[in-house]
Amino acid sequence: MSAQKTVQTTVVFADLVGSTGLFEATGNAKATRAVMDLTRWICEVFESHGGHVVKTLGDGVLATFATGQGAINALVEMQRVHQKHISSTVASMRMPIRAGTASGLVEIVEGDCYGDAVNVAARLSDLSGAHQIWAASAVLEQTQEMAGVRFRPLGPISIRGRAEPCTVHQVEWKADENTDFLTMQADLDSGFRGSHIDALGGQINLTCLDLTRTFKAFDMPIHIGRVRNVDFLVNDPRVSREHARIEWRNGSVVLTDISTYGTWVRFEASGSDLLLRRDECVLHGSGEIALGAPFTDLSVPTVMFTIS
Repeated sequence: MSAQKTVQTTVVFADLVGSTGLFEATGNAKATRAVMDLTRWICEVFESHGGHVVKTLGDGVLATFATGQGAINALVEMQRVHQKHISSTVASMRMPIRAGTASGLVEIVEGDCYGDAVNVAARLSDLSGAHQIWAASAVLEQTQEMAGVRFRPLGPISIRGRAEPCTVHQVEWKADENTDFLTMQADLDSGFRGSHIDALGGQINLTCLDLTRTFKAFDMPIHIGRVRNVDFLVNDPRVSREHARIEWRNGSVVLTDISTYGTWVRFEASGSDLLLRRDECVLHGSGEIALGAPFTDLSVPTVMFTIS
C-alpha cells in the first residue's frame, strides 16, 4: 500500500489561455513546442521561489508551496516577466497565464495531492481571466503586499461542489499606470479583444427601478449618484451626490465607494454582503449594490449589476 500523509500547504494552479486556438492556428508541432516551453518556464519560476511542482497538465501546472508568501511571490514574478515577454510576441503565438491559489490541508499520495485546497485552487484558476491571479483568503492571511501589488476583494464566491462559498481576492500585480505597463496592456488588449475583454467584463449592465444602462470598458470610469450630471442617477436622499465610481482597471471592473454612508455589495449566490467605506472591490458575475444603507433596510436603493 502506498504511503499517504497529510500536510498543510498552499496549492497553485497556473493555466495557459488560448492554447487550443494556437494548435488550430499554427499546427500541432509548433504549438506543442510553445506550450511545453512555457509550462517548463513556469515550473522553473515556481521552483526558484521554493515551490514543488506536483505535475504538469498539458497546458497547466500544479504546484505546492510551504507558505502563501512564496506562492504569491512566484505568481507575481511569473505574470510580470511573462507580460514583458508576451508584449513582443506576435499575436497568433500569445498565451496569457491565469492562476488560482488556495491554502489548507491536503493528502499526498504517490507524489500527487488531493483535498479541498486543490479543488479550490483549480476552480479559481478556471474562474479567473487572462493575466489574473485569484487567491483564497487563507493564502493572504500571512502574506504581505509587495511593491506594486494590491489584494482587491472579490467577495464570497461559490465553488462548484462546495457547500460554503470561498472568500476570494484578486492579486493585482501590475505596476502603476504611469509606467510602461500601460503601453504593453494596450497592445495585449488589441490582440485578445475577443477572448479577454468580452470574457472578463468588457461591459457592465446596471438596473435601478425602471432605469437600465449598459457601459462598455471604453465608457468607464462612470459615477453613480443623485445629481443629474452623473452617469447613472439614483434619486434617493441616502445616496451621495457622487456615491460610487466604476472603472475598468487591469482587465477587471472595479467599484469604489466615495460616499458619506457607504456601499454594500452582494454577489449572486453568496451568503454574505461586502461593506465598502472609501474602499473598493472587483465586481464579477452578477449581484446587487446597496447605496447608503445595508440590504437589511428593505427600503434601501439598490442597483442590480451584471458583468458580461
